[in-house]
Amino acid sequence: MTAGPAAPPLVWLPEDAAEPPGLAGVRQVLCVFAHPDDVDFAAAGTVAALTARGVRVTYCLVTDGQQGGYDPAVSRTEMAAVRRREQAAAARAVGVSELTFLGRADGSLQPDLPLRRAITEVLRTVRPDLVLTHNPVRNLERIYSSHPDHLACGEATLAAIYPDARNRFCYPDLGLEPWEVPRALLIGNDAPNYYVDVTARLAQKRTALLAHESQRPGIGAEADVDGFLAGMLRPNARAAGLPDGRSAEAFRLIATS
Repeated sequence: MTAGPAAPPLVWLPEDAAEPPGLAGVRQVLCVFAHPDDVDFAAAGTVAALTARGVRVTYCLVTDGQQGGYDPAVSRTEMAAVRRREQAAAARAVGVSELTFLGRADGSLQPDLPLRRAITEVLRTVRPDLVLTHNPVRNLERIYSSHPDHLACGEATLAAIYPDARNRFCYPDLGLEPWEVPRALLIGNDAPNYYVDVTARLAQKRTALLAHESQRPGIGAEADVDGFLAGMLRPNARAAGLPDGRSAEAFRLIATS
């Protein structure tokens, strides 16, 4: 039996007043990412577009990014504090003020039961209509998206979404009512099916990225950021069928209920 043609990707144009395709009714979003700055590289423009619509967005950072930075004179304890401050500043740039840090060790995440329990607690507390997180499958086309912490975070988050958070007999000691998440957007995929035109939100995304000053060499000097963003986002826009000069963030939209 031959498979039919793949469905065309969904494209959200936030400048239109219409509800985002595939995301109608979303009012509460939870972003679960392994390190400070992951959400800003992948989705800051989308987050800015959501908050501009009045959607409440909460960040959950699983590690403090202690292994980040480039200065060996900075202790790892100090780096963790620096990166928390940077992430809070980046979040403000895109309209987010609610952040949770789980404090796991950078570089050694495992999708184990303690991590699933911690993410389940956040899911049942925030009760999101949509979760943004990492793709748990290694992307051989873009190895940087497949940091082991990213894979572990994505796997633990999806396991917390299903079956953990919705099952009242799972972690009853949390004392929180079950919650069923209906959909998720995954970053770092080799076959995205959902694009968000973030052209109107580039200034906010730029500000969010520049807030991560300790990580600056990873994106170049401030003067280079526009080129960095164009190289990252314009190919996505072309893949989405958007006009030349537009910028887009790419995701895989999956149903989780």
